[in-house]
Amino acid sequence: MSKYDPLTHHLAARNEARIAMRFDEIERLLGFALPRSARLHRPWWANSGHGHVQAKGWLNAGYQSQEVDLEAERLEFVRLNRLDDVPAGLPAKGNHPLWGLFAGQVWVQPGYDLTEPADPNWGAAES
Repeated sequence: MSKYDPLTHHLAARNEARIAMRFDEIERLLGFALPRSARLHRPWWANSGHGHVQAKGWLNAGYQSQEVDLEAERLEFVRLNRLDDVPAGLPAKGNHPLWGLFAGQVWVQPGYDLTEPADPNWGAAES
């Protein structure tokens, strides 16, 4: 459990492509003040879940931070992998256009054992 879970739940419950928020809105949602570094250093808002618990919150909700304005104390959370952003001609399956690209293109004949080597002599010592 993370102290940023309220932000995660708030974003996960939304379906907008872009969610603009002010720092004070985020603080009210969280129930505590953001650290000083959130107001002074743009990297605090980086979209790296490695070592940044706050970023894991919005990334786990399916959003990334963008348009961080430290002076105005606001930013936008932008939904990741929106299916309506898929270029024409690509299938809209999964969370990303490449997932499911070959869906329905590959099939296995019923009764075929995928664990059986294609070459029955594979692994046999050569004589």
